[in-house]
Amino acid sequence: MDLQYMRRALELARQGEGHTNPNPLVGAVIVKDGKVIGEGYHEAYGSHHAEVNAFLNATEDVAGATMYVTLEPCSHYGKTPPCANKIIEKGIKKVVMAHKDPNPQVAGRGIRILKENGVEVVTGLLEEESEKINEVFFKYITKKLPFCLLKTAMTLDGKIATRTGDSKWVTSEESRNYVHRLRNRYSAIMVGIGTVLEDNPSLTTRLKDIQGRDPVRIIVDTKARIPLDANVLNLTSKARTIIATTELASKEKLRRLEEMGAKVIINPVKNHRVDLKYLMKKLGEDKIDGILVEGGSELNYSALQDGIVDKVNVFIAPKIIGGSTAKTPVGGLGIEFMKDAIMLNELKVHRFGEDIMMEGYIR
Repeated sequence: MDLQYMRRALELARQGEGHTNPNPLVGAVIVKDGKVIGEGYHEAYGSHHAEVNAFLNATEDVAGATMYVTLEPCSHYGKTPPCANKIIEKGIKKVVMAHKDPNPQVAGRGIRILKENGVEVVTGLLEEESEKINEVFFKYITKKLPFCLLKTAMTLDGKIATRTGDSKWVTSEESRNYVHRLRNRYSAIMVGIGTVLEDNPSLTTRLKDIQGRDPVRIIVDTKARIPLDANVLNLTSKARTIIATTELASKEKLRRLEEMGAKVIINPVKNHRVDLKYLMKKLGEDKIDGILVEGGSELNYSALQDGIVDKVNVFIAPKIIGGSTAKTPVGGLGIEFMKDAIMLNELKVHRFGEDIMMEGYIR
């Protein structure tokens, strides 16, 4: 039953996807006399935490009950009061949690406060599952850097477009719907100037079943070549557009971009392009905790070469188009020796219609 209750808490936590960044996804379930009497999840950044929502939704007095929560209850004042204190105040007798708070400044304090006030604490139940749903938060809170997921789609023979540049569509509607769910989940989406010039994308979130949230749009553009009539600069969207450029860009062009509402980040030049490691530091300072990299072959190579990628999703469609000049997912100079190839681990394979998607983490 403990596993069942914690799985329900994890299920609840996922309902906050796209709304809590840069806070974690957290779910809570209150059980008394073998019956669930309260459930809640962290619904939005700055709003009640999962534990408080579970109390608010409780159908009876929670005194003497057990709470199942996916992450260690907070012990500090932030946007809301500490949940650990509220748990004690409400008379919860036992707390079962999946994972400790990874924040090195507060990790373990919530547990200590609960134990010092007579609350029984059990940790580590479905710990790995809790860490996976909060992998973005875990990296951001410990390193102050965004978690980067590189997503690409290709044909069976490894092409992202035909020799003429046509790329609509490589993958199925099911695959594209999943990508829009990723856009809703991640704080930002990043593409290179080549993608903007070739495809003029909007980089918005379009979901059928729910109202999606547009991610912050990041355009990596070394010389600020972006046209002023580009879709990403002329959208009705709550999300910002960021131009990541360098001193090689025209100051007049940058002034025009800022007048149009775009934020400009000047980065050092590295190998004749934007230094992506420096950019990640600046984006982390801007509270961007996770980035979906949907670049073309050049940006993908640069992201991998600079070591900013944490995870990879590769969609493979059962199509063959050939063409020695047709682009592949990763371009650039490339790696010289097979022994130096970038390796993935924890591989998983998913199906989306006729497509498959391989998911793995950079070693």
